[in-house]
Amino acid sequence: MINPSKVLKESIVTEKAAALSANNNQYSFEVYPGTDKKEIAEAVEQMFKVNVVRVNVQNKKSVQKRSRMNRNQMGTKKGMKKAIVTLKQGDAIELV
Repeated sequence: MINPSKVLKESIVTEKAAALSANNNQYSFEVYPGTDKKEIAEAVEQMFKVNVVRVNVQNKKSVQKRSRMNRNQMGTKKGMKKAIVTLKQGDAIELV
């Protein structure tokens, strides 16, 4: 038994994620860095009561960028681990 709050951080709601959910029955979530595909699938199934067919994982590295206002200061954009979950045909998740 897995605790879904220890796996899933939040759902990602962007234009691209909305298009994936509308056309391909795929949903995007930000997950904690130490999780694997099986844990993500179990957490989504427990939390939303749906059947997961496939899970794809992407790791986005953090990037250093210069500040627009102070050219001498370096800032960072955060990295994250993103999971794209494909659901069984007929299942859906209401995120909003």
